[in-house]
Amino acid sequence: MRVGLTLYGDLTDRSGGFRYDRQLVAGLRRAGDTVEVVELPWRDYGRGLLDNGSRALRRRLDVDVDVMLQDELAHPSLVRTNRHLSYPVVSVVHHLRASEPRPLSPLYGAVERRYLDTVDGVVCNSTTTQSVVTDLGVDAASTVVAPPAGDRLDPDIDPTRIDSRAHAGPLRLVFVGNIERRKGLDTLVDGLAAADAETELTVVGRPVDERYAQSVRSRVHEAGLDDRVAFAGRLSDDALASTLEDGHAIAVPSRYEGFGIVYLEGMSFGLAALASRAGGASDVVTGGETGVLVDPDDPAAVAAAIETLAADRDGLAAMGRAARRRYEAQPDWDETTARVRGLLADVAGADPEVVA
Repeated sequence: MRVGLTLYGDLTDRSGGFRYDRQLVAGLRRAGDTVEVVELPWRDYGRGLLDNGSRALRRRLDVDVDVMLQDELAHPSLVRTNRHLSYPVVSVVHHLRASEPRPLSPLYGAVERRYLDTVDGVVCNSTTTQSVVTDLGVDAASTVVAPPAGDRLDPDIDPTRIDSRAHAGPLRLVFVGNIERRKGLDTLVDGLAAADAETELTVVGRPVDERYAQSVRSRVHEAGLDDRVAFAGRLSDDALASTLEDGHAIAVPSRYEGFGIVYLEGMSFGLAALASRAGGASDVVTGGETGVLVDPDDPAAVAAAIETLAADRDGLAAMGRAARRRYEAQPDWDETTARVRGLLADVAGADPEVVA
């Protein structure tokens, strides 16, 4: 098949959604498809909506493909533009903007509903994302759940290492993600401050909202946590692997995650996960088995989870072993690509024997 991919920004970006798109492109090419990538400039929401009157954008999207994948993040520029395209479209939904707790969520929901009306199929990264998409009127038969593999680091972990680490030193939490409000770092810091447990936190990630990042740093200082919270910034894969190898739990109590590939990456090291119930984390994290699920914006629940993990080291070790097993059971990128190719073939009317 001749496949296109339209997205905002640069496909080489290191965030989870871009890694998913990049792996999908690589998998389609390995399977024999040609893939043309169309990278659009980043837009704020209002400027993106104005793109729909742009003839230059339509010319940019006038490519010779059987079917076009679109990263749903770029929906503001495509909500009306799609009606002028000559090929079928399949949207890749990591999570809908309307699912995030924002003041303008009703507006985003209305626009995303109209955008989804223009596509012929939807790739969802989790069952939660699929439910949200179908709630907006998309026929479930035109969707496929194709979760990420989370094997970017893919360490070789000895189970005895998980056990010995669980019983060593203070509880070591690792937060990995962009420093922005949605990721819930403020909730994690407030929970850490309230917890009656010897705990350390390493924050890995770049600030994408400088004002929010500064407010979190102020929280850390005001709570007297400067010697227990380290801001490591963005790390190389090797440095991140070393940080996770030394941790006890991957802790990202997001306000919303469509999937949360970071949980799988932490679990690959045998780390228990401290995650939010909001969104798709429950596809990966089972409360009481592979980690702890808390409600978003609930520092008291985070504090209680920290105290439990710190006090019950046998339980922490058992969660770590279960987390590693859950990671090993996750579909690999070849299976994810195969699920997406099946939907693309249906939408494009390709010969199933050619796609198989």
